[in-house]
Amino acid sequence: MLNVLLLIACAVAIYFSCEWFVNAVEWLGERLNVGKMAVGTILAAFGTALPESVVTLVAVTTGDTEEARNIGVGAAMGGPLALATVAYGVSGVVLLLHRRKRRAAVMVAGSGAVEADPPGGSAQALGTARDMARLAKDQQWFLPIFIVKVGLGLVAFAFKPVLGLVFFAAYAVYFWREIRGGHDEDGEGDELELEPLKFQPKAASPATWAVIAQTLATLVVIFFASRLFVNQLEIIGPMIGLSASVTALLLSPIATELPETMNAIIWIRQGKTKLALANISGAMMIQATVPSGLGLLFTAWTFDSALLWSGLVTMAAIVYLLATMRAHKLTPLRLGAAAGFYLVFALGLIPILT
Repeated sequence: MLNVLLLIACAVAIYFSCEWFVNAVEWLGERLNVGKMAVGTILAAFGTALPESVVTLVAVTTGDTEEARNIGVGAAMGGPLALATVAYGVSGVVLLLHRRKRRAAVMVAGSGAVEADPPGGSAQALGTARDMARLAKDQQWFLPIFIVKVGLGLVAFAFKPVLGLVFFAAYAVYFWREIRGGHDEDGEGDELELEPLKFQPKAASPATWAVIAQTLATLVVIFFASRLFVNQLEIIGPMIGLSASVTALLLSPIATELPETMNAIIWIRQGKTKLALANISGAMMIQATVPSGLGLLFTAWTFDSALLWSGLVTMAAIVYLLATMRAHKLTPLRLGAAAGFYLVFALGLIPILT
């Protein structure tokens, strides 16, 4: 019972910490004069993906056995899977509920004074063709890198560890593109509006030290609450009859990507959909490169059937999302359907682990 209560307490702590974190990181983006999409793809993504990257670093560098070091390899594969399926899927569901709530408010108001979505609701595409092209560009970066990442897990050769540096370089190029191109690719909308900083709610323009302090403080809370959340999940899994392998492959990735999912929910509730989706796509780029580079440098980077299956499902989910984005047909309902790929992954694990 105590473990369940701790699990719930950690989830609540992560949610409210993320609410303060997104508030701080928007002001940080304004202070650094980066485009608002770079706030999601770089600043927020880097902050929320940092705990998972640290876990991978510790696992691959301090593990006493090859099995212990391979925990980092599993984390490097589980993160992108959870983001491409569960995080996007939850975002789609929240968007669907948010749109229905707005339409209900319009009906109650009985006038057009409240902004509403056009007829079609869940069938309306998320943003303009330019927005879809922007989202698709992130997936186009992610997919080839991820394919190479999976391919390297199937072969063995002497200089494979050196290729870890290539993954770091790939993220450096992506980072530079986002920072330099963020202003050019920003669209119009209400996402420029900044809410008062939580640390200084009465200040029209908060002090830079307060912005940095709030960012760092919330990251610390998110880090420790996420680690405690994962630990409780690893205890509860076997208690309800799940094996350690199933808990590690199915539940732990969802738990470690909880901050990104929470960020997306908060930004969607604030009407900042593009920032929400940019946070997920940016976190995916980090997960596809930084933990992978660490794994290649410090482990044999070899995949078993379960890891290969996770890679195939992740690629299928990205191909699905990329196709809908290119066709300008990505709706909340179709985005929510991405979660179905995680169900496919779970069902496919049954014959692998038994």
